[in-house]
Amino acid sequence: MSINICTMGELLVEFLSKNTNQGFTQTGEFIGPYPSGAPAIFAAQVARLGFQSTLFGCVGNDDFGKLNIERLRLEGVITNGISIIDQAPTGTAFVSYRNQTERDFIFNIPNSACGHFTAKHLDVNLLKKCQHIHIMGSSLFSFRIIDAMRKAIEIVKDHNGTVSFDPNIRKEMLNIPEMEQAFDYILEYTDIFMPSEGEVSHFSRVKNHSEKDVVKELLNNGINHVVIKRASKGASHYRLLDGNIRERHVQGLPTSMIDPTGAGDCFGATFVSLLLAGYPEEKALEYANASGALAVSSRGPMEGLSSLNQIEKLLFSLK
Repeated sequence: MSINICTMGELLVEFLSKNTNQGFTQTGEFIGPYPSGAPAIFAAQVARLGFQSTLFGCVGNDDFGKLNIERLRLEGVITNGISIIDQAPTGTAFVSYRNQTERDFIFNIPNSACGHFTAKHLDVNLLKKCQHIHIMGSSLFSFRIIDAMRKAIEIVKDHNGTVSFDPNIRKEMLNIPEMEQAFDYILEYTDIFMPSEGEVSHFSRVKNHSEKDVVKELLNNGINHVVIKRASKGASHYRLLDGNIRERHVQGLPTSMIDPTGAGDCFGATFVSLLLAGYPEEKALEYANASGALAVSSRGPMEGLSSLNQIEKLLFSLK
């Protein structure tokens, strides 16, 4: 049986600053709209790899919403779980680049269509067909979507499914109290946890713990896989075997850094998909690392999606 991986959360369009250090306090040029949203990028990458991918969320009854849905359909994502609403426009994000890796955002998410997503928008029958659900921390921006997330997790777990969690913390969203409250709940159900290197310490109950101590704490609390994304430095995978922590590390790959948006989402989608498909952990990590490297080599959130063939071609060229 084919694996059906689902995710849920924000769908939006992005407008990218044309020039570095352009900022938002002066007039400048932006390019876009690009289909975006961390869950949407994740879902599209899963589909690009050839796996069943289902996305739940809301868009407005406007051209930005149509742009998102058509792009996702083109990638092969099951879009039946996306609701089109009249109450609000599709979400937007304006992105200003300080340099190749540092960005500032202005989001319209909580007040947009995706901010209206509630548990009642969940197609339960569609959700029951999913063997895995992926949660993005960037999606936990309102109590309504957190309630929907809880319901979705419970349904997937009740049907013997698994959960992955990428905290994907945005500094612009840390002042939303509901986000912080949801993290502990999700971690209780998480099978695969994928923070970035800078996010690891946020998930320790003890202040000033080392990364190794936090990983040990997470694994001892029942998480099966901890994967730390280290951007250009590669990635690490940890799991508990016979009471001992088993570590795997891959080095960053040489790539042309054009746009970091979506790299972590593509990495996560690739690791989760391949691990669930039965790939060895080391190979899933290696392929995910390559997927992230390919993602940063194109401008635009979904423009760096990669197929299995493209990933293998990159890895073969580096041997």
